[in-house]
Amino acid sequence: MIARHLIVFARVPRLGQVKKRLAAGIGDLAALIFYRRALEALLRRLGRGRWHCWIATTPARARHRGWPRPWRSFVQESGDLGRRMGRAMASRPAGPTIVVGSDIPEIEIGHIEAAFRALGQADAVFGPAADGGYWLVGCRRRPPIHGLFARVRWSSAHALADTMSNLRGRRAVVLGAVLDDIDDANALLRWRRRRRG
Repeated sequence: MIARHLIVFARVPRLGQVKKRLAAGIGDLAALIFYRRALEALLRRLGRGRWHCWIATTPARARHRGWPRPWRSFVQESGDLGRRMGRAMASRPAGPTIVVGSDIPEIEIGHIEAAFRALGQADAVFGPAADGGYWLVGCRRRPPIHGLFARVRWSSAHALADTMSNLRGRRAVVLGAVLDDIDDANALLRWRRRRRG
């Protein structure tokens, strides 16, 4: 069976260096605690899947030892988010590759399994976010998709539409479940209410 690769994009957990918009609403320490717990839980859940597990970390100068098995880490390259994701995907060994963010606490192993299944037929798969972005992007990578992340307005309501316009008419695309990342205090409150509900 061909190898499958899951990459989690993550910031090395450091006080004052993670979730700055969230920290503006709840404070640096609370934002760090949330991020560290969310990341650890995500790695535990997704590390049980049948794929190679990678963590792409930033910033480059911050080293973290102690990622749980089976996760292996590498440093994200410089540039905007699209350049960093494109280089991370291209640098993995052959096989379908999926990238997810580390601040989406509702990602379950089933979401990743469904995305890899979709790549059995489609060229690309996206996990849309309610804000117009996406929490997951995956590619079959054979043949490679050049320019997938070109001219994307990152951190905007246009990110998913811009990325998909780079595929229009040339590739089969599947959309997965809509999930939200926790960017600010309001998003954190909504997530906590859903957990209780």
